Amino acid sequence: MPQKVLVVEDEPILLETLEYNLSRQGYEVRTAADGLVALEMARRERPDAIVLDIMLPGLDGLEVCRILRREMNVPILMLTARADEVDKVVGLEVGADDYLTKPFSMRELLARVKALLRRVRLIREELGAERAAGERLAYGDLTIDLTRREVERAGHALHLRPKEFDLLVFLARHRGAVLSRDLILERVWGWDYDGGSRTVDVHMRWLREKIEEDPANPTRLVTVRGIGYRFEG
Repeated sequence: MPQKVLVVEDEPILLETLEYNLSRQGYEVRTAADGLVALEMARRERPDAIVLDIMLPGLDGLEVCRILRREMNVPILMLTARADEVDKVVGLEVGADDYLTKPFSMRELLARVKALLRRVRLIREELGAERAAGERLAYGDLTIDLTRREVERAGHALHLRPKEFDLLVFLARHRGAVLSRDLILERVWGWDYDGGSRTVDVHMRWLREKIEEDPANPTRLVTVRGIGYRFEG
């Protein structure tokens, strides 16, 4: 079965160009030109990946991303005409997996989509291997359910963004090891992600606020000065 990609873009020529090139790569492409239609289509079609422009009529791309993140874990590549760091952090907060700034080459976009889909496949394979050994990881009062992608602390459910969950699982699997920011960025976001190490720091701060008793003095997600982080469980 071909993988399904939903493209959301309100510029007709660009939308047509994206649809044509993605179709040539063997993807089953669905398109939408505004945010409300995109939401309905994503819910109905359940795509394997979404290419989502930020500036959209009806409902902007950030709000579409925010809503979809509450409903599904589909990887989202956001398109933006603004490359400043503020937009990137906002996009990460609502759940974007990657960014591409206009104008971009079609070769780069195709490579990004391919990388997103490959990471999803690898994550699913890793989770499948974990499920063969057991569906849960437990560290004291912290429990990670790999099947449901849910986390509990002291019996209370925690709401984690998709990348926060992926980051926590990666750290937990390497308990006790010192992991550099670059390694974390490569393994969780992918080698082709164009964001910097600040991305890791931002997500680590969010994670600490949710799983640490005292986020200002973490005992689980420990900073190793000048290198990166270590998960103590």
